[in-house]
Parts: sequence; structure tokens; C-alpha cells
Amino acid sequence: MKVGIVAGEKSGDFLGAELVEAIKKRHPNAEFVGLGGDLMQSAGVVSLADMEKISIMGIAGALKGLREILSIRRKIRQHMMEWKPDVFVGIDVPDFNLGLEIKLKEHGIPVVHYVSPTVWAWRSKRIFKIKRAIDLMLTLFPFEEEFYQKNNTPVRYVGHPLAKQVIDWEVSSEFLSALNVERSESKKIIALLPGSRMSEVSRLAPVMFEAAVKLKQTYPDLEFVVPAANEKLAKYLREVINEYQAPVRLIEGHSRDLLAVCYATILASGTAALEAALFAKPMVVMYKVAKFEEWYASRTMVVEHFSMPNHLVKPPVVPELIQKEATPERVIYELRQLLDLPEAYEKQRKSLASIVTDLSEDSGELACDAIEALLLARKS
Repeated sequence: MKVGIVAGEKSGDFLGAELVEAIKKRHPNAEFVGLGGDLMQSAGVVSLADMEKISIMGIAGALKGLREILSIRRKIRQHMMEWKPDVFVGIDVPDFNLGLEIKLKEHGIPVVHYVSPTVWAWRSKRIFKIKRAIDLMLTLFPFEEEFYQKNNTPVRYVGHPLAKQVIDWEVSSEFLSALNVERSESKKIIALLPGSRMSEVSRLAPVMFEAAVKLKQTYPDLEFVVPAANEKLAKYLREVINEYQAPVRLIEGHSRDLLAVCYATILASGTAALEAALFAKPMVVMYKVAKFEEWYASRTMVVEHFSMPNHLVKPPVVPELIQKEATPERVIYELRQLLDLPEAYEKQRKSLASIVTDLSEDSGELACDAIEALLLARKS
């Protein structure tokens, strides 16, 4: 069995590695070629380029690196057309993958897209491009499956792999040793997660750190901790911490361990918000992009909320600080609600606690089932 597979960022690398392992259990001789990070490569994927090259946030970032991104996509497309995989799986990064998938589908290669674009939230006309590009959509959330069914698009809900991981999560002793913070009623750890891309971290980290400086003056027992996804981000975060003289501890990695032990978190909208919700950690979500992206989103959004937790619970409970509202003053106000009002803290925590059980499925196995069913149907 030959599988083409492309992921473009850290969360997709995780999903891809899990899917590869599930396929290998059933097809030990399967070959995997495409684009992936360390996890996918360790699982056996031959990566044709550096995944980080296409891991760029937003329109402005994509335009800056457009020539290299298009070159990587052409290289992958040419390789797939010559190699002729039994199936191609594009994981997330729709602006990169959908164009590639259209060409491969036209070439007769069965195409599966794993992780639905947020077509249900904004740029809804993308559904027509998606229908041209894929033979099957694999969704992480049940409400997405309903959306595709209404739009007559082959779909399978497979759950979110992170849910089962969180249920079985054990905080590493290495992390606890590195953290070295006494956990007690008075000592509350506040996790600061400004993102995994430099573009978002540079917008959000200064806001978070300025808020931490002022909050520490009122709440001296708070312990602020920020995890760095890589050394480049760690270097930048150290500089910002020094600039603001912020009372923030920097650790390398261990973001999920940090979410497991923290009292609350201030974070960037994205995968981290879902992870915090799966750990049932009350949060304040921030979202800040370039002016052009703000203008574009304002004209194409069809939902009221940015963060995934607010789409998974009713009514929405997570405060969202978007663009001009993403200020130190607003961060301080929203976190103080969680610190000073036990009923507000508990209301958010209890609401978020339902998410992990709702999304807990054997995602890799279900995705593998769906792919095998697609290939079997095409043969018959």
C-alpha cells in the first residue's frame, strides 16, 4: 500500500503520525511519502521538504513566503503523479493542500482531507472547492460532520485524538522538576501560551507579559509560566521577558504538562485553546492578526466566536479578546474574574469538562476504517 500524506504544522504532524501507525498495524509493508515533521518522519514518512517552510500563519505570512511554498507544492505534486499512491491524505493547511488535492484527484488518485477547514465559520463558498478536491472528509468534531452531510459531501467524524491522550495524561517528572513551583492553595500557576508561530507570538507575548507584571503586583502568589515550542521562540521570549522585567518563568516544551497543572491559562486561539478545554482549564483566549486579515475575516465570518471551546459548549463560556480588545487591561480584567469569583471559575470549568468525553474516539483507527472503505468502494 502506498500512501501520500502531507501535514503543514505541529498539530497536523501529530495527527499524521497517529494515522500512519494505525495504517501500519493493518498494512505492515505500507509506504508513506509526502511532507511531515519529526513525529511523522519517526513513524516512517519520507518527507520531501521541511514542514516548517509552509507552517506560516495568516495571509501576510503566506504572501511573504509564497514562492518557496509554491515550489514545495509543485515538487510534491510531481512526485505523487509519478509515484501514484493508492491514496493521498492531506492534513489540515487547506490553502496549501486543497490546490494540491484538486490536481491529484484529477490525475485519478483517491483524495482524503483530514481536519475540516473552518468553512462552517468563514469563507463558506470554499465548500465548492472542497467538493472538487476530495473524495472524503475526515472531521474532528461532530458538528462538522453534520455540515458536510447537509452539503452532500462524503464525510466521516473520527473524534479528536487529543481527547484520549488527555484522559490518560500523566505529568512528567522531568517537567515537575524543571518547573520547581510549590503547588498549594495560595500558589496558582497561570499558563501563558502565546502560540507556536513567531507571527502570533510576537503579537501576543508582549500583551500577556505586560498583564503579568501588573497582576503580580496585586496577586503576589501567582506563578506565570510560558512554554517555548522551539529554541527560536525561546530566544525571542527571553528577550521580551527581559524587556518587560516580567515575572514569567520560561520552560522548553511541556505545554500539555503545564496545562494539566495550571489553575488557569491565557492563550492564543487555536489548538492550545482546545487542549486547555480538554483539560477543563478556565481560560482567556486572544486573537490578533494583521490589519488585512482582520478586514478580510470581518467580511467572510458567519459565526460569532473564534475559539473552538465556544463551539463545543452551549452557551459559550470562554472570553475572547479579539484584535483591539487584546490588551493588557482586558486580559487583567478577565483573569481577575476567574481569580476573584469562584462561581465564575467553576462555571467555566464544569462546562469545559464535558468536552473531553464527547470527543474521545479511537481517531487513528476510525480514520483508517474510513480510508479502507473509500478504497474498497472505488474498486467495486
